[in-house]
Amino acid sequence: MVNRPYILLSCSMSIDGYLGGPTEERLLLSNADDFDRVDAVRAECDAILVGARTVRCDNPKLLVRSPARRDERVARGLKPLPVKVTVTRRARLEPSADFFTTGDTEKIVYCASGVLDYAVSHLGSVATVVDGGQPVDFPRLAQDLYERGIGRLMVEGGGSMHTQFLTNQLADELHLVVAPFFVGDSRARRFVNDGVFPWNADRRARLADVRQIGDVALLRYALSARFGG
Repeated sequence: MVNRPYILLSCSMSIDGYLGGPTEERLLLSNADDFDRVDAVRAECDAILVGARTVRCDNPKLLVRSPARRDERVARGLKPLPVKVTVTRRARLEPSADFFTTGDTEKIVYCASGVLDYAVSHLGSVATVVDGGQPVDFPRLAQDLYERGIGRLMVEGGGSMHTQFLTNQLADELHLVVAPFFVGDSRARRFVNDGVFPWNADRRARLADVRQIGDVALLRYALSARFGG
């Protein structure tokens, strides 16, 4: 038995593999139809996770925007919105961020042990703060989410989060959307950072589906035997 959620990674990137431009200004890499697809995927998940840098730079709300999808969740006995999760080394997050203030759902912050006391005092009024280890231990995080009733987790970035879930072999599925343009600046953030990945030239990931969505391409990869669960 695997004591962790089914974990789906979701990412949009440029043709040359970047998550955005060289500045902190958000770069839209997708289109309206794909944003709606992402909304549908969110509605099927128990929790959505992003890294602290994404919370700071993109200020995401991480909501299910479609009222019909929220109603469908309630009809299935779920809360209207998935739980929101973030991971931080230094707890440099503002309680006023949209991550914390939007959506009537639980927010969970996994922090490094060394900043636990500060994180509790700084963020404890707006989120459940959990000691994630020093540094944050991602298998431990995944098990803790499972024990909290999270059966399906969607990871929406950024690059360090994707890297940790992939290199720790915690990912079951990857949705990779490719935008039809180049960023062309190595100062920008990439889809993943350096690491030892279980999929390489000698062990190729299985491409399960390819779909055109307007001017972007969705590549769906099966990364474990649990794929499709």
